[in-house]
Amino acid sequence: MRNTYIAGDNIITSLGFSTTENFRNLIKGNTGIKVGKHDYLYPEEFPASLINRDILKEKAEKLKIVDGYTIFEQLLIISITEAMKDVSVDIKSPGTLIILSTTKGNIDLLKNNPKGFNPDRVHLWKSAQVIGEYFTTSETPLVISNACISGVLALNAADRFIKWKKYDNVVVAGCDLLSEFIVSGFQSFLSLSKDVCKPFDKDRIGLSLGDGAATVVLTSDKKIAKQPLIEIVTGSGSNDANHISGPSRTGEGLFIVVKDVLHGGKDIDYISAHGTATPYNDDMESVAIDRTGLNDIPVNSYKGYIGHTLGAAGIIESIFCFESMRKDLLIKTLGFENQGTVKKINVIDESKYAKVNRVLKTASGFGGSNAAILFEMKENHS
Repeated sequence: MRNTYIAGDNIITSLGFSTTENFRNLIKGNTGIKVGKHDYLYPEEFPASLINRDILKEKAEKLKIVDGYTIFEQLLIISITEAMKDVSVDIKSPGTLIILSTTKGNIDLLKNNPKGFNPDRVHLWKSAQVIGEYFTTSETPLVISNACISGVLALNAADRFIKWKKYDNVVVAGCDLLSEFIVSGFQSFLSLSKDVCKPFDKDRIGLSLGDGAATVVLTSDKKIAKQPLIEIVTGSGSNDANHISGPSRTGEGLFIVVKDVLHGGKDIDYISAHGTATPYNDDMESVAIDRTGLNDIPVNSYKGYIGHTLGAAGIIESIFCFESMRKDLLIKTLGFENQGTVKKINVIDESKYAKVNRVLKTASGFGGSNAAILFEMKENHS
């Protein structure tokens, strides 16, 4: 069985259009979530993390993708293009697959379609076709859409394709943009915070939403992998079928995948949790972490910086994990001040240097879905 290595990556959020720019803002403790009124999304003020549309337009113009492509498609193309820079992977080769991770894709076209895109553009299979045609890939990209665990599941699937020698390289790209459908949906659950979200804090009241796009290039070839070398060890997914939107109070599904990934062990340095800042999600995660005996392992959430980016979240946050490993730096959970979950966990409240060689990334979503993935630094680094 072959190994899977990280060859390239890119992040696009309200904090910037590159991995470096985004992580630099995390180090500084900057949030891209702003409270404001965005009439195209919702009639009242609410906190949102929105990608800079002016910079997006400039980058789209350089790639000549302003006309004929939706903003969702533009972001995917830009992110994939940036992640592929300086990476010796032929995206057109039969040995390379693109996987798209998203929850809603072009859903805004159902109500707002001023450019007159064909109605089938709203379907995820069509988005895959459009991206594949732009990059002239040998195969139509695969779509993985499973609520908010889509990004982690996409990375897991890519890892298996490489390990099983189905493909030599896999480009995993995720994207979701805020729309009236998404915002009103979360508002109907009364799950949105009135200010910047506070993951795991005793005063948390709900989540913040955000635009996001990200890409990870994976390869079986150690020679073209990014240095220092980071490997996907293994991953797992489950569904506890607890409720269409409510997480299991026992953390059953998350407990199962974490136990599966770690084989019942505790050999990790850090956990990047889902941490949406809703009362039920954060409690559920604390229960799962407690049940697996990982209470002392440092854990954080990135949602206070960029909001919940849905289908892009698992990919964006995995790349943040890579940066933590590269820099031996644990990033604080922005918004967290006082322990507020039913089980006590070791939430990172101040950014600090520490040896970070093995990282567990988890995700949970609607319908009782859960996923986990384990990353490991394979070479010594300073």
